[in-house]
Amino acid sequence: MAGLLDLLNSPMGQQLISGVAGQTNQPEEKTANVLSMAMPLILGAMKKNVSTPEGAQGLMSALSNKHNGGILENLGGLFNGGVDDSVMQDGAGILGHVFGNKQPQVESALSAKSGLDSGSVAQILKIAAPIVMGFLGKQTAQSNVNDGTGMNALLGSMLGGQPQENQSLITTLLDADGDGSILDDVAGMVMGSNKKQGGLGGLLGGLFGK
Repeated sequence: MAGLLDLLNSPMGQQLISGVAGQTNQPEEKTANVLSMAMPLILGAMKKNVSTPEGAQGLMSALSNKHNGGILENLGGLFNGGVDDSVMQDGAGILGHVFGNKQPQVESALSAKSGLDSGSVAQILKIAAPIVMGFLGKQTAQSNVNDGTGMNALLGSMLGGQPQENQSLITTLLDADGDGSILDDVAGMVMGSNKKQGGLGGLLGGLFGK
C-alpha cells in the first residue's frame, strides 16, 4: 500500500514538489517540507470523519467521480504554464470544508514550522488538496474499498510511517469538532445539487464540521 511519504519520495512526488515550488516561487526544499506536513493533515481530517457510514459513503462517492485519480496522470500538464484556476478553486473549496474555521490555524502552524509565509503556504495547500483527493481516489479503486471499515483502514495505512512530529501536528490541529450531520450534503451531492455549498464542497463541509 502506497503511503503519502512514498508518493513524495517517488518520481511523481519530485514532479509534484518541483511544480508546486515553481507555481509559488518558493524553494523546493521548503515546499517539500510543507507538503510532507500538509498532505497528512488533509488525510487525517478525512480519517477522523469516516467513522460514520454516511461519512464514508459520501467520501467514496466523491472519490469515484471527480476525484478518481485522473489529476495524477498528467502532473506535467497541470504545472505547465501554471496551475489552472479551476484546480486552485477546487483546492480552496476542499480546504475550506476540510479545515473549516481551523484553516488559518493550520496555515499559521505550517508557516511557523516551514519558514514560509502564510500566503505561500495557503497556495501550496490549494494545489495539494485536489492531488491528495486524487491519490486517495486511485488507492480506493486499486484496493476495492467499498465500505467505511475499508476506507478507515486505507486512510490509516496511507498515514502509516508518519514522523512523530507530523502525528502530533495532526492531533493538535484536528482535535475536536467534526460532529456535524452530513446526510443533507450527501443527498445534495448524489442529486447533483449545484447550490453554492453543494457538491463536493458541501459534502466535505458536512464531513468535517464547522
